[in-house]
Amino acid sequence: MIARDGALTRALWIAEEQVVVRAWGTGSAVRIRADAGCRDAALKGVERMRFALGVDHDLEPFHRRFRWDPLIGPVIRRKPWLRPRRRPEPFEALAWAVCEQLIDSGRAAAIQRRIVWRHGPRSECGTLRAPPSAGRLAGRSPAELDACGLAPKRSIALVRAAREVATGRADLSEHEPAWRRLRAIPNIGNWTLEMLAVAGQGRDDKLPALDVAYLKFVGLAAGLGRRATEDEVREFFARYEEYAALAGCYALQLRHLRA
Repeated sequence: MIARDGALTRALWIAEEQVVVRAWGTGSAVRIRADAGCRDAALKGVERMRFALGVDHDLEPFHRRFRWDPLIGPVIRRKPWLRPRRRPEPFEALAWAVCEQLIDSGRAAAIQRRIVWRHGPRSECGTLRAPPSAGRLAGRSPAELDACGLAPKRSIALVRAAREVATGRADLSEHEPAWRRLRAIPNIGNWTLEMLAVAGQGRDDKLPALDVAYLKFVGLAAGLGRRATEDEVREFFARYEEYAALAGCYALQLRHLRA
């Protein structure tokens, strides 16, 4: 997704139909426009951009329940517009989570850019590229992803995951069954699946507890004098129940409020 002429612009492919989607703010509203060869593809493109931007994400029940929470209440009251970062396609969230395992964000972003450049489809105008679909990556060899900078074992995991999704054995619209299928792939574990759940499937209950940001945050907030463990992070956010991922997103904003 790139910024162009005041709008976020993204190329998507809906059943091999190219869709260019643009979104921009007008006052308190978000406008979204999709250009495609057919109406159905354009409507689907708008739907995916709405998901990525969270414009239909109703946070009112969460805000009402935790507005006066001692931890995240101040963020809710000062930044009620906050939404978790999402991807238009669930497979994109899965693929990028594999790329981001155990490395810093800058290095992961560089690997993702190379994968998009080498294996992603290009728009008809030639100026936009999209992340490759599961079908495209399923046909790649792990060595081709190694060449993009991805660690060999993660290249293997990504190709295997792409094949599971492309064949329909792991249907990402069926959350829990897909997670069980993907978990059988070596090097795909809790963190990767929880990133898929939050960023690709819109799940507010699946906190990626092994994320370094949460390990550090809970270690500090709980006064542990060290990084927290995965179990300690889950216990810390357990009181937020079905909103654990949302609570985590808001909690990480506390450092900005105090700056």
